[in-house]
Amino acid sequence: MSEAKDPRKVFGEALVEVGEKNPDVLAISADSSSGSGLSPFKEKFPSRHLEFGIMEQGIIGFASGLATTGKIPFVVAIAPFVTARPFEMFRNDLGYMRQNVKVVGRCAGLTYSTLGPTHQSLEDVAIIRTIPGVVVINPGDPVDIKKATHALAAHKGPAYMKIGSPKMPVLNKEDYDYEIGKGVVLKEGNDVTIIGTGTVLSKAYFASELLEKEGIHARLINLHTLKPIDRTLIIKAARETGRIVTVEEHYLHGGLGGAVAEVLALEHPCPMRMIGVDDQFASNGPYEELLGIYGLQPEQIAETVKKFVT
Repeated sequence: MSEAKDPRKVFGEALVEVGEKNPDVLAISADSSSGSGLSPFKEKFPSRHLEFGIMEQGIIGFASGLATTGKIPFVVAIAPFVTARPFEMFRNDLGYMRQNVKVVGRCAGLTYSTLGPTHQSLEDVAIIRTIPGVVVINPGDPVDIKKATHALAAHKGPAYMKIGSPKMPVLNKEDYDYEIGKGVVLKEGNDVTIIGTGTVLSKAYFASELLEKEGIHARLINLHTLKPIDRTLIIKAARETGRIVTVEEHYLHGGLGGAVAEVLALEHPCPMRMIGVDDQFASNGPYEELLGIYGLQPEQIAETVKKFVT
């Protein structure tokens, strides 16, 4: 496992690479360009970088208009401000009109920890995955972020990607074949399957190592795409291990756990546990402490899995 990297910096560097390949790629922000990692793109392509004020609803419409001319806008700002705030515009201007716009919510989940529920984003997956035709990506490490940025630029249609702000360890191999809609098995195991996504994938990884020391062999899946979801991989894991545990930095309702449960209920019911934030507004404070409050630290995840399988 290599050195941890800043997800916003990784995204910004990847967007420059995408911009070098395709002159139609634009970077758009709502009063948060530098905090969103867009400074390198702005320096490299000043005429293709647009900084607006705090007007996310208008920006979604503006980006939709640009897409009709063949441009590929990446709209980047704080996660709840590009999902919850402009939801109607996201649904109508991007989803209903099938516009080729990529929305990136940064500081997602609990990672804008000190500013509390108004700036945390624990419902973004739940609301955006209801919009027909919108791809939803939740990268689990820096490799995922880079590959997802390139994949989204090539994908035709609206998409949402969420990234955090704390540094993330590298978990995936640099040369692995990334594909939208296809999960990745990071560790093999037959006693239970842990499905992780996004900012807490590393916590699930470390939990699986703790379980290994206690003789519990957990299969670990990186489900970096939440829509379209990898039904085949989920069903295979359910058949072969008999138990599923989901780990996410999101509300239990409507996120990874809900999406996986929908697949299992229809195609292969099996015992399941969900680890995330229950039906409450989250607290504020230091990020790692918040994860501990909601049972998302490796030792807590391992203990939940252990009780589930024994």
